[in-house]
Amino acid sequence: ELLEETLFLTVNIIDRFLARENVVRKKLQLAGVTAMLLACKYEEVSVPVVEDLILICDRAYTRADILEMERRIVNTLNFNMSVPTPYCFMRRFLKAAQSEKKLELLSFFMIELSLVEYEML
Repeated sequence: ELLEETLFLTVNIIDRFLARENVVRKKLQLAGVTAMLLACKYEEVSVPVVEDLILICDRAYTRADILEMERRIVNTLNFNMSVPTPYCFMRRFLKAAQSEKKLELLSFFMIELSLVEYEML
């Protein structure tokens, strides 16, 4: 039930963090979940509780682990959470173009594919 913008901001946070910091494989899921928490805090009206994120990770991490990773990510990114994402640009472009619903759906599908398929970039 999260906003689409939250997904794109989460991926952006992960990308920028991993570009600056090395993360061991065991902590990669922790970095992803924490990036989602940060994106939710920035975009969502109601933020998931840390305990819910612990359950998502099948209790692989503790509350302290998540909060420490949150501190690490925020400091690494210099508290810069406000970045333009492809979703924001696409939404504005489609509104300016007064596009049809079919084109909107296809456009958002394409930018979502670019999150998981490198060739789509």
